[in-house]
Amino acid sequence: MNLSDLGDRIVILGPSNSGKSTLADAIARKRGLQAVHLDLLFHLPNTDWEQRPRDEFIALHDSAIAGERWVMDGNYSVCMPQRLRRATGLILLDISTASSLLRYFRRTLFEKDRLGALEGGRDSVKWDMIHHIAVTTPKNRKKYQAMFEELALPKLRLSSLRAIKQCFRDWGLTPG
Repeated sequence: MNLSDLGDRIVILGPSNSGKSTLADAIARKRGLQAVHLDLLFHLPNTDWEQRPRDEFIALHDSAIAGERWVMDGNYSVCMPQRLRRATGLILLDISTASSLLRYFRRTLFEKDRLGALEGGRDSVKWDMIHHIAVTTPKNRKKYQAMFEELALPKLRLSSLRAIKQCFRDWGLTPG
């Protein structure tokens, strides 16, 4: 599949710490699309990942999807139906739980300046996040796979870190 086959409104879904923000940013630079990182809309800047009020998040999300050219990373099922209605393409990152956990520890312990980081926030190892990756994400995996199979959009499933790296090479993408 060519990157252009996914159109001008691309949704990237997948587990926490699977590389959604990095891929979104690389696609945005390559295609001249606006990169929208849902974590940054969902959380208040200059906090330790404090959530925005739900209505405020939904308004920010809906404003972002109203645009004509974007690549949006993040799951947030509360807004997924309207996001997928506007999308012209979908990428599902489906890496293993072990890979997500390793990437989480690497980013929180060693990466001080990363794509998708919360402005003025700080990353630190949190038990809630470990639980989310280890317990919640595996349950969501089946739901996202079923949804992926049902959607009629142009779509691509990348099921390993190796497949994601190959996709970067095939599309001529560079990490931020």
